[in-house]
Amino acid sequence: MRSLVNGWRVLLPVCLGSTTVVGGLRAQTGAAHPYHVARQLKLGGDGRWDYIVLDTASNRLFIARQDRVMVVDPDHGKLLGEVRGLDGAHGVALDYATHHGFATSGHDGSVIMFDLKTLKELGRTRAADDADAILFDPASKHVFTFNGDAHSSTVVDPASGKAIGSIDLGGKPEFGVSAGDGKLYVNIEDRAEIVEIDAADQKVTRRWSLSPCTEPTGLAIDRTHHRLFSVCHNRVMVVSDATTGRVIATVPIGGRVDDDGFDPGTGLAFSSNGEGTLTVVHQDSPTKYRVVSSVPTKRGARTMALDPRTHRIFTVTADLGPPPAPTEAQPHPRPTVVPDSFTLLVLER
Repeated sequence: MRSLVNGWRVLLPVCLGSTTVVGGLRAQTGAAHPYHVARQLKLGGDGRWDYIVLDTASNRLFIARQDRVMVVDPDHGKLLGEVRGLDGAHGVALDYATHHGFATSGHDGSVIMFDLKTLKELGRTRAADDADAILFDPASKHVFTFNGDAHSSTVVDPASGKAIGSIDLGGKPEFGVSAGDGKLYVNIEDRAEIVEIDAADQKVTRRWSLSPCTEPTGLAIDRTHHRLFSVCHNRVMVVSDATTGRVIATVPIGGRVDDDGFDPGTGLAFSSNGEGTLTVVHQDSPTKYRVVSSVPTKRGARTMALDPRTHRIFTVTADLGPPPAPTEAQPHPRPTVVPDSFTLLVLER
């Protein structure tokens, strides 16, 4: 998962008639699909952040926060509890059948299993170096971590919390999604590819190029039309066909992207951009996509979660100050985080 880096520029929207230009991206203002930041709920606390996961069963947000996972009421911004004991928190996966949650601890390459009700740790297993994104696959009923530095995926049994397999991905994985039919798809950042995984056999079955994409991070899926949405650091969203393994469309997005989503109820895809925008893309047809708006958010708001029931979008960030002076150990230091400024942004139509 991307970290905040030195030298970010905030590119504010400039309205030109019926279009908006953000960082060179010209988009229709999209009166038919307006999104706006409806609420800003201060969460506070220390630490940088990563993935956000919505618990649709209990209406809770799980927010990875460096040494813990914050569990938050998204309606009021109330902290409901925390999953502790993490070192470099990245992703969260939920299995309602076992009532277990899973969180990756990237710095020590482990996965913590916790109780979904009490949030107490139930066990810990070794995954691999740089355990990052994580998902639960309902078809195989297994949990899969995506380990950046190890170029692998670790398979975890959600009942015991123990690692039961490893898959060589042939490159550095970023985010992954489950198609719900036994197949998983994962962005490979350093090769600008997608790999397809047979979840039951625990092996890679296909891979294809995402050109013209470079460094794909977030990945979303339209299960009805078998479409995959990869967001890339060269400011494009690449739409590929999961059935044929072909790129079928590209659309421009904002800069510093890290995450995305697709809402089957509205046919809208989203790109959360750390420059401080949310790109909204409409699926006119399974082969035609267009940008309908670029919504101002806030600098650093680079990850997101989508509620398919209400169509709300959640993203988080904090106020960022200047970076400290470079050192030999840290030649490109990150911007500082203003203490206690961490905030949940709620976007609505």
